[in-house]
Amino acid sequence: MFKRNNTITAALCGAVLFCGLPLTVQAAPVEKAFASTYQPVAAVSSGQAQVVYYRTGQPGQANGSAHVYVDREFHTGLLPGGFTAFCVAPGDHTLGAYLNDAPQYQGKSTDMYRAEFLGGKTYFLRSDSGSNGAPQVVSRMDAERELAGSRMQVHALSRASAVESCRYQQGATYKDYTLSGDVLFAFGKSGYQDITSGGYAAVRELISQLNSDNAQPKRIQVIGHTDPFGSEASNQVLGLKRAQTVRRLLLDGGLPASVVSATSAGSHEPVTEDCYGSKSEQVQCNAPNRRVVVRVETPEQL
Repeated sequence: MFKRNNTITAALCGAVLFCGLPLTVQAAPVEKAFASTYQPVAAVSSGQAQVVYYRTGQPGQANGSAHVYVDREFHTGLLPGGFTAFCVAPGDHTLGAYLNDAPQYQGKSTDMYRAEFLGGKTYFLRSDSGSNGAPQVVSRMDAERELAGSRMQVHALSRASAVESCRYQQGATYKDYTLSGDVLFAFGKSGYQDITSGGYAAVRELISQLNSDNAQPKRIQVIGHTDPFGSEASNQVLGLKRAQTVRRLLLDGGLPASVVSATSAGSHEPVTEDCYGSKSEQVQCNAPNRRVVVRVETPEQL
């Protein structure tokens, strides 16, 4: 998909970069740099191509920003654990994410990486320390596993004129089925051998409901959610393990492996937050947060 263009523009942007965007990107407080956590993006119309560009790492790591350029124009600065989603017209575009960009600001002065984007397609691109400049193309399943817990980058305004608001396909929809974590697992457990009898029954009922709905899913994402007890990292792992276990049960029930993926939101998306009292009271209050959501994308409204 990507190819190197040996023609590199010699002139650097110089004084035109006085706007100070890189300084703004790097100095933005973490709590103001991010918005909502990643949710699966819907399909776009045939008149657009969609790009989900993300940076690996934990939100808040102070490694500086990776400046994202689209057709030589600044779009955003990705901090570790951040992502941006945008659309462009189908066709030829240049883009990249550059770490330690100052003072040359390569994305404004070079056309080193060029891609042909097809209408109606969504592309997942990753930036990390090993891909300075060149985006890494990632499959949707792998990308959304890495995007679990990532948050939308919101602290910089896009200057890229090629970036458009996305127009999503009519009729594509999502439906969420929520399974209680306390029904599925004992407290703190996550393995296949830890599923309760009630958990097996709940998953069988869900599979039966999907079959009766004649959903014919295009994609199913199993999302593990935890309560706030424990560290952010441990909750992320626990949520993923629970999602992977439920995914295995769905496959056991006959759903095709090619459309079912597992990811974790950890404790980032609570449905209840005001829990007080003793530890046991807080555990009980946080029960709604311990859940596994099975998100089904279908071509028609269920």
